Amino acid sequence: MSGGRVVSLILGSLILIVGIGILFGGGALVGVDVGFTDEDGYLSVPPAQLERDTFAVVGEAVFEGDWVWWYRHPTTARVRMTGEGPVFLGVAPRDDLETYLANVSYSTIEEVDFDDYRHDRVWATEYDDRVGPDAPALPSEQTFWHASVEGDGTQDLIWEIEPGDWMLVVMNADGSRGINVSGTVGVEAPWLLAVGIGLLVVGIVLIALGLVLVLFVARGARRSAPDEAEIAPQSPGTFPLTFKAELTVPLSPALWLVKWFLLIPHYVVLAFLWCGFAVSWVLSLFAILFTGRYPRGLFDYNVGVMRWSWRVAFYSYQSLGTDEYPPFTLRAGDYPADLDVPYPERLSPGLALVKWWLLAIPHYIVVGIFQGGAGFERCGLVFILTLFAAVKLLFTGKYPQEIFRILVGLNRWTFRLFAYVALMTDVYPPFRLEE
Repeated sequence: MSGGRVVSLILGSLILIVGIGILFGGGALVGVDVGFTDEDGYLSVPPAQLERDTFAVVGEAVFEGDWVWWYRHPTTARVRMTGEGPVFLGVAPRDDLETYLANVSYSTIEEVDFDDYRHDRVWATEYDDRVGPDAPALPSEQTFWHASVEGDGTQDLIWEIEPGDWMLVVMNADGSRGINVSGTVGVEAPWLLAVGIGLLVVGIVLIALGLVLVLFVARGARRSAPDEAEIAPQSPGTFPLTFKAELTVPLSPALWLVKWFLLIPHYVVLAFLWCGFAVSWVLSLFAILFTGRYPRGLFDYNVGVMRWSWRVAFYSYQSLGTDEYPPFTLRAGDYPADLDVPYPERLSPGLALVKWWLLAIPHYIVVGIFQGGAGFERCGLVFILTLFAAVKLLFTGKYPQEIFRILVGLNRWTFRLFAYVALMTDVYPPFRLEE
């Protein structure tokens, strides 16, 4: 692969990742706007039940930053509370409210638990209680309120947010002890839906651009017809995967100690390649469902990613079968490790829906033992056998042939599963290590 194509591939994969992230972000904003904006246009959290044997329940509201931004783009907040009797709601500077409640028992909300959201109710579960000997003066007689409201039934405190250190308070209008109210907090966010839709559009554009770059590389990765000497024709009933693994001797006894470092450029490129592989898989799934065909450009790209991955695996700690550095290319070539999957003319749309998860479960279990999984990658049979071979290579300079044959079989089984779950064939992978 040329340098320009490698750059295009990395750039395309990066654009795809960013586009997918922006797409999900836009979808989340649209979902929040649709699901949490009430009929008055306020984006509101589910209702909370505040019940406390004190004179007041307060919550902190700190808004810091450039005051010019806040005044140029004011946001209106609404605190809605419903009590058993007359309720007082107010917002005031922290210093003034703390002075007012200095000798009064009151509760500060520390944490709100959303675990009971399925019942449309949020409970404030943690409070910081302050104990005082006195009862407060009537809240309506105080002059420091920035905004306040009181009365029977449901009360709405409307407040245009300003930067500062504020506190919201809920009290009984007569200043009596015992708070039992339910309510919610909301803000006006008329821009939310527009921003969400804009992010959706940007995400779609970036995904399309990334796909164009990835498909450009895929078209360049179209393989020339393989030599008959390299790839034997598939006989009926065999799995359509040609798997090449040639042990190259002599091997350096100690090079394997630093191969992890030498392969860092490959790991970086493969991270982007596999992101493109995932997107290509999704697109190919839909193509197979509607047309019964695997898009040729995507197929060649995915085979190329598998080929690149097997070369790196063969060089590194899934085999250590060669000291020849892997090439940076999706194409088939003259390297001790290679693979190929013949292009299928037709694929079953029905199988595409179930083979990659349901039908492949037995193989997932077996390959999980081979390769390790669920955080135990260094306990897989492949890694353990490779470690044994590496230790013998280090002290004797010889690679044990028996271990090599087993490792090739284990990796062949793994890549058969890759080809099957990548929807490249409808032939079920055999339960065997041999060809």
